Amino acid sequence: MPRPDIESIAEQVFVALADPSRRAILAALASGGPATATDLAGRLPITRQGIAKHLALLTMAGLVTAEPGERRRVRYRLNSAPIQVAQQFLAALARDWDSPLDALKDHLDRHARGSA
Repeated sequence: MPRPDIESIAEQVFVALADPSRRAILAALASGGPATATDLAGRLPITRQGIAKHLALLTMAGLVTAEPGERRRVRYRLNSAPIQVAQQFLAALARDWDSPLDALKDHLDRHARGSA
């Protein structure tokens, strides 16, 4: 099976991070470590069903992994790899923007000096 490209991974990360509830879930996992949906519902103003829905999307984006626990309880753990891919995507995008923007700045600076 082919690996997803950097742009589609970054897109999934950006979609997942667009929702404040999902960001809150990620922050709770970052500060408190692995947790079940029930644990997270106890810490956040989101229902357990809402947490489960958000965790499913976060899992699909690769931002959390589900680990089987005792008594069929599933614990969710952060996975930073997709965030790193999104950072690489943004860095490449910034590099692509910097060169034309620098050229434009140089052109405008030359034009401004020539008119003065």
